[in-house]
Amino acid sequence: MNKCLGCGYKLQSDNKKALGYVPKNKLEEATLCERCFKIIHYNDAKVVTLPIDTNKILKEVNNSSNHVLFLIDLLNINQKTLELYFKVKRPKTLLISKCDIIPYSFNKNKILNWLKEYYKIEDEIIFISALKNKNIYTLLNYLKAKDIKTSYLLGFTNVGKSSLVNKIVNLEELNYQAITTSLIPNTTLDFIHLKINDNLTLIDSPGFALENNIYANDDLTFVKKVNPKKFLKPITYQLALDTSILIEDKIRITNLEKKNNFTFYLSNLLKLTKVYNNERLTELKSKIIIIPKNHDLVIYGLGFINVKQETKIKIYISDLNLIEIRKSFFKKV
Repeated sequence: MNKCLGCGYKLQSDNKKALGYVPKNKLEEATLCERCFKIIHYNDAKVVTLPIDTNKILKEVNNSSNHVLFLIDLLNINQKTLELYFKVKRPKTLLISKCDIIPYSFNKNKILNWLKEYYKIEDEIIFISALKNKNIYTLLNYLKAKDIKTSYLLGFTNVGKSSLVNKIVNLEELNYQAITTSLIPNTTLDFIHLKINDNLTLIDSPGFALENNIYANDDLTFVKKVNPKKFLKPITYQLALDTSILIEDKIRITNLEKKNNFTFYLSNLLKLTKVYNNERLTELKSKIIIIPKNHDLVIYGLGFINVKQETKIKIYISDLNLIEIRKSFFKKV
């Protein structure tokens, strides 16, 4: 039975409500399931609640003889995403995606050294952008030089795996149906094999998802906000004692020390509100945290907040497991 060339799911005409559905009269010649067709042609986003079996994906990958390209965007480099990266036991390359939107203050060489030192990454690291065609040929030449014939593409939801595959397909002028891309989670549902040329096959895979998340998968408005497409502009707030920043209606961060600067590296579509002595969001779970000098407060799925001077904060959030304190890659002050 054929698979949908957009999401990789098996095509079927028995159940209209099930994945891979195609009307019976179109099943024989269909290349896309009805869901992917509507996403591509009508931007009709349908959320799929099918759980992605991370262990099953890792088992297939680790039992293969193939190389792995693992994509992470810079805003989502953290202990949780890298835990999964280290579970890949095949030779692998780390790709930092969406490098076209990162601020000019992000010195790539310093980030490379920081990744190797702080997170103990010993593999090759390449910055890429499918949208702006940055380092795509560098990646292809790298795979050729390493004589890599087949490579999996792994990464978290919305990191840009399918966009990268489509860009490579376009650059190579291949006659393939584009893989479905969308901001909704679980767009790619199964492995999709694409022969790029006689020397290279790429295998797109379902996107991983964090066990806990700051937003629900069906909250498409918020999903779009946290995945910026345009250049990211850091925002700095000077917070006095007991002054707070609200991130949408999701998070409250209150400064408990003397005046200090907090620089937010988040999607600029997110609404940040400075408040004084009110009770908004204080019903959420909370924790008092000391952030050392020139460290980041990381919020999984959103980005991070940098502080230059040591401070104490109280954070209110739905799940305290969504935060991490780490040493910054910025220059020491």
